[in-house]
Amino acid sequence: MKKTILTPTQETIRAAALSRRTLLKSAAAFGAVGLTSPLYIKRALSSSGELNLLMWSDEFPDPVLPNFEKATGIKVNSTPFSQNEEQINKLQATGGEGFDLCQPTQNRAPQYKDLAVLAPFDMNRIKNHGNIIPSMVEAAGKLWTWEDGLYYMPHCWGSEAISYRTDLWKGDPKDLSYGSLWAEDVKGHTQGRGHSFLLGIGLWMDASGKMPSNRMLDGYKDEENFKKVWDPILAFAIEHKAWVKQFWDSADNTKSGLMENDVWIGQTWDGPALSLKKDGKPVNYQAPKEGAIAWVDGLSLMKAAKNTDQVYAFLEYLQTPEASAAVAEGSGYNPVVTGADALLSDVAKKNFQEAFPGDALANLWPWPAEPTWYAEIRSQYVDKFKAA
Repeated sequence: MKKTILTPTQETIRAAALSRRTLLKSAAAFGAVGLTSPLYIKRALSSSGELNLLMWSDEFPDPVLPNFEKATGIKVNSTPFSQNEEQINKLQATGGEGFDLCQPTQNRAPQYKDLAVLAPFDMNRIKNHGNIIPSMVEAAGKLWTWEDGLYYMPHCWGSEAISYRTDLWKGDPKDLSYGSLWAEDVKGHTQGRGHSFLLGIGLWMDASGKMPSNRMLDGYKDEENFKKVWDPILAFAIEHKAWVKQFWDSADNTKSGLMENDVWIGQTWDGPALSLKKDGKPVNYQAPKEGAIAWVDGLSLMKAAKNTDQVYAFLEYLQTPEASAAVAEGSGYNPVVTGADALLSDVAKKNFQEAFPGDALANLWPWPAEPTWYAEIRSQYVDKFKAA
């Protein structure tokens, strides 16, 4: 089998995932520390005022924002969104006015550079930057450093793989694959995002030898290669449209699909599924044999920011082990701060280990950087799939 050659950015994201496994294995050495432990917030940060945050709908679970407000007196005005395209459209429409921070996904750097609504961070004001896992720092720096500085701070990382109802899906988890979504016995009971469905089909076709594509990386070369790779994928997806129960577009929609809309199996983010599992619902989440898709979400400063003192106070708070652990514990995603893993509950640690059995962490598929042309043509293919 042809070996996939990873970019340096992909290697550093993979290294962060592997470091999480190492930290989980050694967590007992740190001892169990409650998430309610006092947070170290400098008195100088208690400047009050407000902060306007454009945020993923599920990446600041309680008590993350209330704890910050209580510690600093700064009021956070949050505007949630559910997809990168929604955030990009909002920033295009407003020029970033009305927001201090937004939340790009790391691989979307070329698109946000084109938007030209961001400002570089003043690194002298980010006191806890050294707390971030080094591979995360390296990955962010490679993609998000432009002429005048660094435009991105990692916030959390996660994956996209297979979630399923343990009481409804009758397949064998040892054989779990993106192809499992298209088996005859789940027809009419699957869920996924449009572009994720298509990517999963491509990874499955590549791994099975049906359509070699260098793990879909050939489609990132240019538009001609994109069409060569994605045309057969789209044809398969349209032919199997009847398998789709719903296209999810948010964390809440993912959960309702599994619990209320007769979805048995789907391609989803880890957070919603693992949150259900943590609550005792009959749901499991696991990397398929083709590899889970890895992503990083972060924070970027707006050119139009009016509350920069509050921005740097917020970053100092988030880049502590306690705050990063609270983000992960409440959302089901993963922390980016060194030492945060040791603060997670035993349930969260167990769920992570079960999601990535065997060598699954070494087989991650980190989402490559997406230029604007790629996002635009992919949207056209998704529209054709959904309209079929």
